[in-house]
Amino acid sequence: MKKSPLLIAGLVVALGCSLSTVSYAQKKVKVIKAAPAAPPAKTAPAAESVEPDKVLYDKALDFLKHGHYTEARLNFQTLINTYPDSEYLAKAKLGTADSFYKEGGTSSMVQAIAEYKDFITFFPFLDEAPYAQMQVAMGHYRMMEKSDRDNSQAQQAEQEFQTFLLKYPQSPLTPKAEQYLRDVQEVLADGEFRIGRYYYLRARQYPVAYSAATARLMEVSERYPLYSQADQALWMLGDIYMRAKQFSKDEDDRNHWADLAEGCYDQILKNYPHSRWVSGATSQLTSMGMTAPPPDPAAAQRMQEEQLYAKTHHSLRASLLNFPMAMVKSNPDVSLAARSGMPTLTPPDNVVSATDVLKKGAAGPNFTVTASLPPADAGADSSVSDSSTPVEAVPTSGTHGASSSSIGVEIIEAPASDAAAAANAPGAPASDTSSATASTTTTTTAASAAPEAAPAVADPPSSSASPSGVSGSSGDSASQASQGAAGATQPAAQPQTAAKNDSSTESTSKKKKGLKKIMPF
Repeated sequence: MKKSPLLIAGLVVALGCSLSTVSYAQKKVKVIKAAPAAPPAKTAPAAESVEPDKVLYDKALDFLKHGHYTEARLNFQTLINTYPDSEYLAKAKLGTADSFYKEGGTSSMVQAIAEYKDFITFFPFLDEAPYAQMQVAMGHYRMMEKSDRDNSQAQQAEQEFQTFLLKYPQSPLTPKAEQYLRDVQEVLADGEFRIGRYYYLRARQYPVAYSAATARLMEVSERYPLYSQADQALWMLGDIYMRAKQFSKDEDDRNHWADLAEGCYDQILKNYPHSRWVSGATSQLTSMGMTAPPPDPAAAQRMQEEQLYAKTHHSLRASLLNFPMAMVKSNPDVSLAARSGMPTLTPPDNVVSATDVLKKGAAGPNFTVTASLPPADAGADSSVSDSSTPVEAVPTSGTHGASSSSIGVEIIEAPASDAAAAANAPGAPASDTSSATASTTTTTTAASAAPEAAPAVADPPSSSASPSGVSGSSGDSASQASQGAAGATQPAAQPQTAAKNDSSTESTSKKKKGLKKIMPF
């Protein structure tokens, strides 16, 4: 079949149009392929720039936040050992100590204290140094036990809190440190007061206990004026001095004991004007012909605030509810601690000796103890801390040791009644009959002149409870009988080289009575 020329021409035109379309499409594709590629994303270089020490530190903080303390310490230690020049080195060291502190437990707390002290040693000028010192004190505070148990942790806590307050007085943590120090000193003072009160009550039967009571009560009166029972400690101490005055035959010695008793009663009236012992102290001063001093306005205001706080926070119901838990817990009860007032910043003074406090001319308590900075060459045996601390707490006079004595003494209950105690009490040694008669007469006179408001602990002892038995020798009955004449002419002031801890002369009379030796010195 022959094709029409017109049809052939149409096919040619159609084929040419299709070819031109394909050529144009190919040109467009080539143009698209020739276009420049888009720039790569910048996220990859940023991820590669993160430093590995920062990664370790953030990971350790995350573990620490969620309570995974072992994993946190591993990351902190890896950072410290691998990158010794990292900017996070100090923070990692502090984080390691925090992990031990938050973990709790005795072993972890001891390790935390060591880590905090290392941080203070290596980074003493960083802003975190006050926090580290505060944590050292808090570590001992959390391990502190009750007042009738081991007080070594309480002594360490007092020492570290004092260091903090002396080194960083402008720190924001200062108010908390002051309150924690008041709590610690309440526990320490309560331990000393309990022992002193026990010996004070036992002195009715055994006059030798007056020396031990005086030493303990002097410690409470000097160092812990904010203690909740400081006014009662002053009253008992003043009562001991009054009894020493009654049984002294030397006029100068009598005046000396009267002055010491006056100082104790003055402190009650000045610093504790709302105390229940104010009336008794006023009566004692009046009987001695002395004028009662006016109360200190600041002390009166502070005592009013303390009593108001006690009324609002220490209800009888709360005390009954907390009593069973207090028997189970090993931590001390610090609810009676003061809430205002500057705590004592001086270290304990070990110069007070129970064998010297009631000797002729013995010094009484010092009520003007202050804190002072040490000399530049204080030496390495500082009583503040074994770390490199530029400031120390040093008393204004006398010498001091590294820490106060920690003699463990079992607290034994006092006799149930005075009548039963007097029935079993041995007679006090006396040089002659006339002195015993004079002692009885003087005691009877003092009993009639005692204020009616005084509690039972301030009642006069029997005629055998003579402080002369405390200030003199504590020998046995046989040696006193053979040396009666020599004892009458012996000077009252013994040389300092005399034996102080002769157990053979101290406890012979007690062994004869079948009594347990309880004196710690």
